[in-house]
Amino acid sequence: MAGSGSAFIVRALIANFLIACAKGVGAFVTGSGAMLAETLHSLSDCVNQLLLLLGLKQARRPPSDRYPLGQGRNLYFWSFMVAMLLFLGGGAYSIYEGVHKLRHPEPLSYPLVAIGILSFGLVIESWAMAGAIKAINERRAGRSFYRYLRETKDSDLVVIFGEDAAAVLGLALALIAVAVAWATGNVMYDALGTLCIGVVLIGVAIFLAVEVKSLLVGEAADPVLVAQIGTIAAADPNILKVLRTLTVQQGPGEIMVALKLHMKAGLSGDEMVDALNKFELRLQHEIPEIKWSFVEPDNTD
Repeated sequence: MAGSGSAFIVRALIANFLIACAKGVGAFVTGSGAMLAETLHSLSDCVNQLLLLLGLKQARRPPSDRYPLGQGRNLYFWSFMVAMLLFLGGGAYSIYEGVHKLRHPEPLSYPLVAIGILSFGLVIESWAMAGAIKAINERRAGRSFYRYLRETKDSDLVVIFGEDAAAVLGLALALIAVAVAWATGNVMYDALGTLCIGVVLIGVAIFLAVEVKSLLVGEAADPVLVAQIGTIAAADPNILKVLRTLTVQQGPGEIMVALKLHMKAGLSGDEMVDALNKFELRLQHEIPEIKWSFVEPDNTD
């Protein structure tokens, strides 16, 4: 997450790797399709978190001649790739495995081992999701939880929460499927659980892809921030009116702003340049997310 650095993602990566190892052993020992689906899910999460770390590293590169506005959107690109991998590596394969288990059912071995491992994973993933929820609650500033997920520019936070939520729901489904299959002796429930896990992963992947795509294409800054720009301009005695405001989110915490302003009459050329420079400095001081600003004086839009 942009605000928290890479530490949160590293912790999630370590937890998912340990859980994936435990699930893999359980899937091998028990022959459970739901366990295999969850193993693939956790391995997919590990790859996804490595990609997010790569995106964070690339996004922090300074502007250059080739990338004059920096490379902040690298994080959005890799977040989108994470959604695609979650769709293909987790969801699609889980559905394939579920269909295979329905057509060629195999008995479960050592179901208590599977239940124990899934319970352990559920506890760890719930702890991880609680951390993501806490981070979101600290940032949503009065907005509803869902609205924050739709509007936030921190794609890595949305992806981590989406992965954690899918993991908790997937583990719960796998746990129920294995328990019911063991209690009834009908392994079809295990296959149905595998299918349900695949549907959950695909649903989360589609949601993440839609949200991140908007940022990747070039989404405007938060409306609250845009309104704040107008408030700062209105307080400047040399600015009569904001004729046009254009903002682009270049990455988490990185915004480009272009403004067309109707300036007070009677200013000399030097006075106007000085007034605009002071206004830009005030903008970047009061809104640190603004990394690039371009201001043009004009009389009409």
